[in-house]
Amino acid sequence: MHVMSVVGNRPQFVKAAPLSRALRDVARETLVHSGQHYDPDLADLFFDELGIPQPDHALGVGRGTPLQQTAAMITRLEEIIAADRPDVVLAYGDTTTTLAAALAASKTGVALAHVESGLRSFDRSMPEEQNRVVTDHLSDVLFCPTDVAVANLAREGITRNVHQVGDVMFDAALMFADAARTRPGPGALGLTPREYVLVTVHRAAATDTRAALRALVDVLYAIDRPGVFPVHPRTRTKLTEAGLWDEALAAPHVRLAGPVGYLDFTALLMSAAAVVTDSGGVQKEAFFHGVPCVTVRDTTEWTETVDAGYNTLTGLDAGRVAAALRDARVPDGPRPEFYGDGDAAGKIARVLTRG
Repeated sequence: MHVMSVVGNRPQFVKAAPLSRALRDVARETLVHSGQHYDPDLADLFFDELGIPQPDHALGVGRGTPLQQTAAMITRLEEIIAADRPDVVLAYGDTTTTLAAALAASKTGVALAHVESGLRSFDRSMPEEQNRVVTDHLSDVLFCPTDVAVANLAREGITRNVHQVGDVMFDAALMFADAARTRPGPGALGLTPREYVLVTVHRAAATDTRAALRALVDVLYAIDRPGVFPVHPRTRTKLTEAGLWDEALAAPHVRLAGPVGYLDFTALLMSAAAVVTDSGGVQKEAFFHGVPCVTVRDTTEWTETVDAGYNTLTGLDAGRVAAALRDARVPDGPRPEFYGDGDAAGKIARVLTRG
């Protein structure tokens, strides 16, 4: 079995770490890096510290609108698929890279497998929702992380070759937790464990208009305890272009920092009192490590984290964020086992190789 895995951003690198190992035990894997995240702090560092094999092909699409990036990726992927002739193309998640891989596989007649199938925020204005819906409906094999995801697909008439395998990000959380604990973590930033807030914001809805960026700065000012914000390069660029970077830097309690690798980020997350984020992956990672999450969106694809009391949706509303942080806590008792048993990667590899 020859599997062509296509990755392009931080969450996909994290998911590829356990899955690439599992695939290479039982199959031939060709790894393609689209270049959607082209900053070394967001790409090379993750490959190195997570032990991901170096890509066989680097598309290097770099900057551009999502449509420009998608078009460039499809053109290059068509050439690579024709030359390498994989049995299946494996796409992860809901990014521009995911959509490009799905369209390239479909148009070249190669089977498509989708990791993280069935997620729905039910907000079609989100590019990620558009990408995941299209990819699911093009996929030949669908790997769902939760029972909710399976039910979402069934409502759309997708029931064939659907497998509930658990979440590969949970695999990664278990795999790298001990290594993360050896990192300097909050101490290197002068932060006290369980007394600070970790902030991450990068999605288009929070960064593509000045009004949204103004709201983001207001959120930073509403955080009334020590905090750290490892700023995504895209977010920094948008704040600078809007003339708001210096104001963001002056937030009284939140320190703005450069991007950090997965292990350093996990170390910060594990010791935080709470996390404020717009990231789907970070919502889950907070749940994995028992950290209260405040999500600055109005919807989420990880609805079970909200229903179970681990995650609060606030939108980019400074007052609601401040209130949620005051109340931030996780429920008593053991965390629900929404995301499987830590062997999602092995299950995916076994399904693919048995045909």
